[in-house]
This record gives sequence, C-alpha cells and structure tokens, in this order.
Amino acid sequence: MITGPTETLKRARKLRSEMTLPETILWRELRKRPAGFKYRRQHPAGRYILDFYCAAAKLAIEVDGHSHDGHIAAKADATRGHFLRSQGVATLRVPVSAVLGNLEGAVLRIVEVSEDRIGKLAEQRGRETPSVPLHHPSDGPPPRAGEEL
Repeated sequence: MITGPTETLKRARKLRSEMTLPETILWRELRKRPAGFKYRRQHPAGRYILDFYCAAAKLAIEVDGHSHDGHIAAKADATRGHFLRSQGVATLRVPVSAVLGNLEGAVLRIVEVSEDRIGKLAEQRGRETPSVPLHHPSDGPPPRAGEEL
C-alpha cells in the first residue's frame, strides 16, 4: 500500500471535504465498488495526494480539469507520474468533461483499466520464480537425519 507522511495524510483528510463537483460525482459511483474494485478518495502517495486510488490494481485516477492545463502543471504532472511509476502505480487521467458528460462511460473505462492492470500485475507475479518448498507438504515432514528411506 502506498502512503505518505503525516502532513500529507492530514492534507488528504481535509481535501476529502473539499472535493470538486466532478470528483464528488465520480466518487458517488466509485464508492459503490463497480466490478468489485475498492477505490479510495484523496489518497496520500508520498508527498502527493491522488484523486482516487485502487490498491488492488495499483492504479491512480486523476480527474483532469483546468488546474492541469499549462506548462507548469504539465511539468508537475510529469514529476508526479515519474514518482508513481517508480512505485509501480499507473495513472489514468479522466477529463472533467467525461465525468460531467458521460459518467457511465467514465466509470466503465476506469473499471476496464483496473481489470487490465490486475491482469498485468498477475502476469508479472507469474513470471517471478516461485518459492520452492523444502519438502512436499502432502508427503508429510522431511525425514530426520539418519532416517532416510
């Protein structure tokens, strides 16, 4: 689970009560756990606060409005994205217009990306070398020294 320092946690709690209209509308749907995915709102990640986060899929969802326009905001978003990628977290940017104009479509897209991420994470875990047990549990414990068959 990705989290942040105490200052970020306090700021995240405060921001939960100050969510924008598009964030509030999207939260009403995401809190219903579409497709069984649990999403968190205003989730701390290092020194950043994510609009929404799905821990199972390691997916950050950012609602992009006018605050993300411009060169300075783009640079800040790139820095934030780099940090999140270093933590194994992918970012999905959802435009405000999608939330306000096609909420159902926006939620479906979030669920699709969450499912895709779950698949990719499972595939990555499958490629890791599995731990090999020292004995076969179904055969019982290994024989004691000097008692080999």
